[in-house]
Amino acid sequence: MLLEGLKVVEMATWVAGPGCAGIMADWGAEVIKVESPDGDATRAFYPDTAESPGNPIFSMENRGKKGVVLDIAKPEGRRALIALLRQADVFITNVRPGSLRRMGLDYESLKDELPRLIYAAVTGYGLTGPEADVPAFDITAFWTRSGVARATIPPDQEPFPSRPGFGDHTTALATLSAVLAAVHERTATGRGRLVETSLIRAGAYAISWDLSLQLRYGQVVTAQPRDERPVPISGFFRTGDDRWVCIVPRTLDCFTNMMIAIDRPEILADERYDLPIEDLAIVREVRAMIDEAFAGMTLAEASQRLTEGDLAWAPMATLAELADSDMAQEAGCFEIVADGWGGSFRAPAAPARFPEGAPPVGRPAPKLGEHTREVLEAAGLRPDEIDALL
Repeated sequence: MLLEGLKVVEMATWVAGPGCAGIMADWGAEVIKVESPDGDATRAFYPDTAESPGNPIFSMENRGKKGVVLDIAKPEGRRALIALLRQADVFITNVRPGSLRRMGLDYESLKDELPRLIYAAVTGYGLTGPEADVPAFDITAFWTRSGVARATIPPDQEPFPSRPGFGDHTTALATLSAVLAAVHERTATGRGRLVETSLIRAGAYAISWDLSLQLRYGQVVTAQPRDERPVPISGFFRTGDDRWVCIVPRTLDCFTNMMIAIDRPEILADERYDLPIEDLAIVREVRAMIDEAFAGMTLAEASQRLTEGDLAWAPMATLAELADSDMAQEAGCFEIVADGWGGSFRAPAAPARFPEGAPPVGRPAPKLGEHTREVLEAAGLRPDEIDALL
């Protein structure tokens, strides 16, 4: 069923690599998470204890995996990892390329010994070039270096960071798609291959609407101050009860529908407001009308009018509202996950579901080294070898 029978070894920390393997675990793959004796750094956020069971951050990326502790800096730790990889279909790692080469765990060192292994390298800036070993997080490589932040933040605002894991999860999905493409190819060729994703490349793809214009024409207009934006009915508007609505025009009819929604149909007869409005002063005048109208409405009133006008719009929801939303529940946004201590909690779901049947999601994230002996025994290590590693 789905990925049942696929065996994945993950040696990765934080979010992008573990997030890819985490979705594969949700979809039925057997995922073995290899950690150092110190453990994945995300274990330190909201530590998993009997008093506060179920670290939601670590669990989000690692539920349903088996946890193994290996010190791969030692020869016996490396040998144990190779034993796991001999049984694996996929290896996912975000260890920096230089470190992997020094340990003989890069793709070139393993491909002849493990020809069927699909090796997924998750990096900040790629596997080659002078910055291949530069440390990176999604806030530096995906958000800031790729141009996403500069294209998103208007020039009259102070820069702000992306939310944690935002670019990492985009990169996780890119890695997942690459891995599954390689799995499909292997059914025909019988051979694995190297697949590579990077935070910088995922950022470039995420902002590719703007980037394609930059590449084609040598310039692009991105985030602008509100008063400089050329489409008067597009963007965010504040209601009288201090809520925001986002409106996106789909067709020319949307302007007519908006003017009716704000009780200003008379301007439709004025040729100054014929579309497209190229005079920025007129654009600002129309936007001021809309601002004034919404300031006199509650969110509920604005919702009714915008919906009746068949306009593409949405309220700016809080995370608390999303968590309580019947629509989000119906859309499959949440899962119930075991906390590893006999209880459970709600957690975000993977971004796709399979209505005609899928493996159940809900197994807990592993405690540090929880399955080390079990997994190494299955990989063929002798009890004395396992004892030495432990």
